[in-house]
Amino acid sequence: MRRLAMIALAAWPGRAASGQTAPPATDIYLAPLAWKDGSPTIGPIKNVTGRPGYDNQPYFAPNGRLLYYSSVRTGGPGRSTQSDVYQMSLATGQSLPFTETPESEYSPAVIPGGGELATIRVELDSAQRLWSFPIAECRAPSAECRTPKLLLPNLQPVGYQAWVDAGTVAVFVLGSPPTLQVADLTTGQSRILLSGIGRALQPVPGRRAVSVMQLVATNTWWLTEVAIADGATRRIARMPDGADYFVWLKDGSLLTARGNTVLHRPASGDTAWRVIATIESPGIAKLSRLAVSPHGNRIAFVAEEPTR
Repeated sequence: MRRLAMIALAAWPGRAASGQTAPPATDIYLAPLAWKDGSPTIGPIKNVTGRPGYDNQPYFAPNGRLLYYSSVRTGGPGRSTQSDVYQMSLATGQSLPFTETPESEYSPAVIPGGGELATIRVELDSAQRLWSFPIAECRAPSAECRTPKLLLPNLQPVGYQAWVDAGTVAVFVLGSPPTLQVADLTTGQSRILLSGIGRALQPVPGRRAVSVMQLVATNTWWLTEVAIADGATRRIARMPDGADYFVWLKDGSLLTARGNTVLHRPASGDTAWRVIATIESPGIAKLSRLAVSPHGNRIAFVAEEPTR
């Protein structure tokens, strides 16, 4: 296990919100991801947002050159709790706004095919639905020349998304309990696949299925695969206590975070979760969201700063 010393401002696990309450202060970190003796290793960590406020929900572009994320920045009256999507060049570290609208945009994800960026949009009347923005419409990032499109008018309140293909998306729909639903963009119809799920949604590599955390007993969460065709479920692994998010690696293994540690579960053999890194810094209390680049050579995570 490698211990990683660092000095940085930290973060809190983000969520799609109503936009009426100021979100917590969070930051996004990047680090090299490599393999040694059959296990992933995390290199030196860098805070790539490093400012007061909310920066969360990192998503690597399929080309591996950009990182999209949600950010709340003060920009005038009424905007102190308003979120926009930003895009960061991984080559230069420069961040520019991708959206800059009166509404709030969260949870960016590129729709398969690469031409549109989907977001969870909190509308001015607090409706929370899935929208998309064209990626290549502007020469430079600017909301003024991007026309958004409402993808699923009748489905709300949507919290998170995971794309299966260009016309099929799995979504977390808020409720008691929250549900996993799959929607067809051609028909606009959706159906419930599973209930009692967590916030993390990920496509299963090489399968027409999505993976979610499912509450199966008090304080017991299992990572569960759900087939898109018929909703058939398969339990993959019990999640470590305190873990809220997970991400797949290219070899079919998994990463999750608990407290200030990163854990790995191999795809075969001894499949127990094992700590591969401990992030030691007085500025970090908890790791949350994880994202891995398309080439598998970078990891992004969100960190929460200690309560003052």
